[in-house]
Amino acid sequence: MMDMGANPNIRLDVANTGFKNEDIALADDELLRNIKAIQKENGILSDNKLVKMAIGGKDKATKRDNSRESLTLTVEMETGTGKTYTYIKTMFELHKQYGWSKFIIVVPSIAIREGVAKTFESTAEHFKAEYGLAIRPFVYNSSQLDKIEAFASDAGINVMIVNTQAFNARGADARRIDMVLDQFRGRRPIDVIAATNPIMIIDEPQSVLGDGTKTNATRVGLAKFNPLFFVNYSATHRDNYNMVYRLDAVDAYQKQLVKKISVKGIELSGSNASSGYLYIESIAEKPNLKVRVQFEKISATGKVVKTSKLLDQGDNIYQLSGEVESYKAGFVVSEINAVNQFVEFTNGIKLHVGEVVGNANDDDLRRIQIRETINSHLSKEASLFKRGIKTLSLFFIDEVVKYKDYDAVDDKGAYALMFEEEYENIVRDRLTDTLLDSAYRAYLEREINTPEKVHAGYFSVDKKGKSIDSKVKRGSEASDDISAYDLIMKNKERLLSFDEPVRFIFSHSALKEGWDNPNVFQIATLRQSSSDIKKRQEIGRGLRLSVNQNGDRQDAQSLGEGEVQQVNVLTVIANESYENFARDLQSELAEAVKNRPKFVEPKLFEGRELVAKDASDQTVSSMTVDNAQAAEIWASLKANGIITKEKQTSDSYKEMSVDEQIAAIKASLDDDYQAYVLPIQELVNSVYDPQSVPIEPENKRVTLKLNNEKYASQSFKNLWSKINRKSYYTVNFEDDEIIEKSIKQINKELTVATLKARVTQGNMNANDSGTVFTMNEQHTEYIDTPSNHVKYDLIGEISQNVGLLRKTVGKILAGIDESQFSKYKSNPESFIAQVSNIINGVKAQNIVSHIIYNKLDEVWDEDAIFADGDIQGIIGENVFDAKKHLYDRVRVDSKTEKRFASELDIQNDVEMYVKLPGGFYINTPVGKYNPDWAVVLNEPDQKHVYFIAETKGVSDSIKLTLKGVENAKIESAREHFKVISNNEVKYDVVDSYEKMIAKLVD
Repeated sequence: MMDMGANPNIRLDVANTGFKNEDIALADDELLRNIKAIQKENGILSDNKLVKMAIGGKDKATKRDNSRESLTLTVEMETGTGKTYTYIKTMFELHKQYGWSKFIIVVPSIAIREGVAKTFESTAEHFKAEYGLAIRPFVYNSSQLDKIEAFASDAGINVMIVNTQAFNARGADARRIDMVLDQFRGRRPIDVIAATNPIMIIDEPQSVLGDGTKTNATRVGLAKFNPLFFVNYSATHRDNYNMVYRLDAVDAYQKQLVKKISVKGIELSGSNASSGYLYIESIAEKPNLKVRVQFEKISATGKVVKTSKLLDQGDNIYQLSGEVESYKAGFVVSEINAVNQFVEFTNGIKLHVGEVVGNANDDDLRRIQIRETINSHLSKEASLFKRGIKTLSLFFIDEVVKYKDYDAVDDKGAYALMFEEEYENIVRDRLTDTLLDSAYRAYLEREINTPEKVHAGYFSVDKKGKSIDSKVKRGSEASDDISAYDLIMKNKERLLSFDEPVRFIFSHSALKEGWDNPNVFQIATLRQSSSDIKKRQEIGRGLRLSVNQNGDRQDAQSLGEGEVQQVNVLTVIANESYENFARDLQSELAEAVKNRPKFVEPKLFEGRELVAKDASDQTVSSMTVDNAQAAEIWASLKANGIITKEKQTSDSYKEMSVDEQIAAIKASLDDDYQAYVLPIQELVNSVYDPQSVPIEPENKRVTLKLNNEKYASQSFKNLWSKINRKSYYTVNFEDDEIIEKSIKQINKELTVATLKARVTQGNMNANDSGTVFTMNEQHTEYIDTPSNHVKYDLIGEISQNVGLLRKTVGKILAGIDESQFSKYKSNPESFIAQVSNIINGVKAQNIVSHIIYNKLDEVWDEDAIFADGDIQGIIGENVFDAKKHLYDRVRVDSKTEKRFASELDIQNDVEMYVKLPGGFYINTPVGKYNPDWAVVLNEPDQKHVYFIAETKGVSDSIKLTLKGVENAKIESAREHFKVISNNEVKYDVVDSYEKMIAKLVD
């Protein structure tokens, strides 16, 4: 607490009717000295002079000019870090230290006014427990001036909350504060307030005070209150009057006081408007690499509708669309790149995930944003539900009619209809997931048939109760949003309860300060970007750390530092590319932290007072760094690789823990400076680095890192020694058996697609509405393949596909029915593929009973398999955190694998496990086979048990109905591990930890 020079034991009686704040006893030079001391302590560049804020002007009520300057202190706090709580606590401390008890809080809008009042209410018991007394707050209302009398006459801590509209109001009732009133014994209410000498808290001064270039009504009105001094609180100050504390965007992120920012970019590219509409939704890598693309197609009724399909390399959108003409020019998938998340077509067009091209209109983009918001919401909700945290999503729209259309059926606007269509489809798809938690499944199913219950619009309303666009008065940044505020903020506790079905919020004007809700995890702006709406405003509505059903804040204290920004992630579904959004937001952040040094250079240390403290936080020594000493400190840090030539901290330094950073700096410094390593480290870390607040794409691709400690452990070495032996196999079966069974299966199962064309005939007819086409006839014509088209080596190609001699394949083909063989002519490629599949299936079934494995002396090189591996995936999609895995995370290929890994991580008797990389495989007669998992378990007698688990393709009921090639690989693996481990390693097909244990008991 800064020394303000006031006597905490004195309160002066004001004309026997009230109490006032005691005046500050310090001269300006003494105040400046104290302010500079606080600035040094908080790592803020010191002011050279005391800066006072201009208030007042010509008062229209009194016709007098009351211009003056007032002492003003500035506190910078990032959105969502508890600004209101902080200044309430400041009031208690000012009362405790100096006896000051009269405060006025000035806010820019009704929304913030109501939020501040709500915070006083919700924190009353907390502060009473800490300070042993309570604050008496009230919201100023010109029709309830009796509260002003109580404000002045009460000896306790009293707070008046007033919004700027009260300063600007011109009605007769509003002017009563300046009138001589009988109820005030011939005094003016404003004089009663002014006599208390109040301390004034300005919440969001950039909105309240304007830019300072001209006198606004609020600045004039403030002088009439006769303030003792001002304390301005904001994340985005225009004017920094004597800054005494800074908690900016960088500090807030590094201290884990706000949510982590993730962006899902959706880019509408107009350059390919001549081509068909395409939206690249996602890329799936397992079981096969495919891209999900939304495109237009001709429906059965002849309408052009949008459809979404998973496409392989070589798929032709022109054909899949029913030959929509705009896809004719080379829209064949030529490359699907999962690493860089793009798809390329044969015409050269290259599109990244989230990009939209072609004949897309604004509604298409909005539908995509709505769909992606729902997807992100449900993914987040599934993980937070079991923690008791309700997930909310917020849509900003530009016109209420797009959500609430009173001329439409059910009053639903276009966005409401889009939302309900997408929500119902997506949720029904999610409910097919057999791994869904049962309680969360019930939560999803609750409103599946009534999607209108899960969303609501919060808008201003007219006198008839109809939602309307919020209006912004001329010269004001605040809108008439009280009715909307009542719904979204006053009922916050209800909104955060699982009993309340609303989880998606549509709003028109909730971009301004005061609309924050802690459990907003997704924000989508369904409107064109506007230069006057900053991205920090948009994300600011969802930066607060979330709360659970008990109202407990999900911060480092309740979760631990490692989990805060795993739980608290704000996803922005942007109506532009991720790159553009991230670049602009970083630019805004750089501008916002203008009070933070930008480079690690000698002047960062020059003039700083460094203080060394002991373990009990008592000052041991201090020094003020001069020019030469600053150069020495900087040179030492640079010579030891902590600072780069760009005057930023090095990558190696950034990757260190706090303790490691302190040790590295201490090792760099000369003996004279080592006692001051902590303040030096704080100065180094205070420098703004654009990467200090990382803005990540939602689908962030990562590479798994090997856990070197586990890799070097004896447990892994023992496991590896038992499974690293290579093998070879022999298979002894009669060709006649394969030939006989193959002929039988081909005759029974072979189906070959026939090329055909649909012919439709219609006539143009006239009716009352004009001319129309009427379909008269439709028939199908089968297309013969030209005899001279392509020459095939039929026996050779099938022989190569199935690994059998040409002679054996020839006997099979010669033995099948003529009706089946004749299908070759109608579609040779399909015939070859289908016959090959049938023969391989027969061959695989025979292998199971005839295969014999033998050990080789050769072993797999573990460094080549593990240390040199490059296992990648997307966090939250197919990569998840793990505790007992050989790598820092685990990459899974299915929901079954995800559940299995999660179970392994929490079982006490699992010492470690590893998802075996693709480079580790077993040779089988039907191809290479890569087992899924290797698990090391501890037995009660301290012995290890080794289990190789296969989880692919297993049904929930674990009925081993595996056939053909898949079953052959599994049975081959079973024989392989028996032989190479002398039965010390157990191999089997399981889909849960419980079933794995059951196999060990068998």
